[in-house]
Amino acid sequence: MEEKKSEKQKYALVTGGSRGIGRAICIQLAKDFDYRILINYNSNPKAAEETLSLVNEVGGEGELVQFDVVDSEKVKTVFDDWYVAHPEAVIEVIVNNAGITQDGMFMWMKKEDWSKVIDTSLNGFFNVTNTLIQRLLVNKYGRIINIVSVSGLKGTPGQTNYSAAKGAVIGATKALAQEIAKRNVTVNAVAPGFIKTDMTGDLDEKELKRMIPANRFGEAEEVAHVVSFLASKKSAYITGEVININGGIYS
Repeated sequence: MEEKKSEKQKYALVTGGSRGIGRAICIQLAKDFDYRILINYNSNPKAAEETLSLVNEVGGEGELVQFDVVDSEKVKTVFDDWYVAHPEAVIEVIVNNAGITQDGMFMWMKKEDWSKVIDTSLNGFFNVTNTLIQRLLVNKYGRIINIVSVSGLKGTPGQTNYSAAKGAVIGATKALAQEIAKRNVTVNAVAPGFIKTDMTGDLDEKELKRMIPANRFGEAEEVAHVVSFLASKKSAYITGEVININGGIYS
């Protein structure tokens, strides 16, 4: 009798998955798919554990992976070790969500505030995606979803560094999508506007929502639903796109 091949366990990775939009994405993917969720975090294990608990609560399964997306050697080592420990696993979905802000007017911006933001969003995208992409191409299936920002499309004063970083990831999204589309791997970006998270907690929502046609800040779950669609087989003919989620503030 022929031995049946064991089904590979499929995973979805979310960088910066411990809080805010990243957490909402982890929970939504757990609800919508059979993927085990790889929840990446850098410095807040308590928040990451809370996200894992929430994933479990909706009937999903997950694992925590700790690394700073900026550290290319650590990223490579973590995933080399992870694949040794999970020989039958395949990461099919990569959500590059990790990002930071260091806002300030450009004329007074410190070099480290420029570099930190570029390193996390842009180099973080490279370090994670470049480490994992060959396996997606060999597998001939994958979804790469980059969380960018309205700032990367229209530019936001006081965020020249963040706008530059996210704008660069948008360019990379469009180029990489064309390189690998034949392998059934799509690359798309999601560009949130003002979303209720820790990152926007200090903003004057009452004042800012006047400039948003929808007259409110968005919810992290609204971003997560779009990411979930892009992670699905239903989105197979969409690649190289930037989808705005901003209540009409910029389209």
